[in-house]
Amino acid sequence: MTSPTPHMFLQPDGWMPARGYANGMMAQGRIVVTGGLIGWNARQEWDHLDMLGQFRQTLINIVAVLDQAGARPDHLVRLTWYITDKQEYLANQRGFGTAYREVIGRHFPAMAVVQVTALMEDAARIEIEATAVIPD
Repeated sequence: MTSPTPHMFLQPDGWMPARGYANGMMAQGRIVVTGGLIGWNARQEWDHLDMLGQFRQTLINIVAVLDQAGARPDHLVRLTWYITDKQEYLANQRGFGTAYREVIGRHFPAMAVVQVTALMEDAARIEIEATAVIPD
């Protein structure tokens, strides 16, 4: 299987293919880890109060942090999403997919999505932690 990433996707034999994420990834190189990033702009101001708008901005923020390390979106090996409303997420899955592909591309690392009661910033609807590996 040809991959748009320098890393290896882990797909056990006989498993149904993951859609929109990878079951696992193997990588070697320099590790880049972000904190939990949210959907405010560089001035820590909210341009969007809805989850979808915040998601797009959060991805832009992740790419900006990766860039500081010389990493690209295709170096991502893991994303952990924390969302405050599962129903809002499910109702907008198509929009999430579109925003993801526009900002990250067609690279789908290992991911987890977790619903939480609240995030530290009251207006935040989504927070994402990212791990990337820059190949040696």
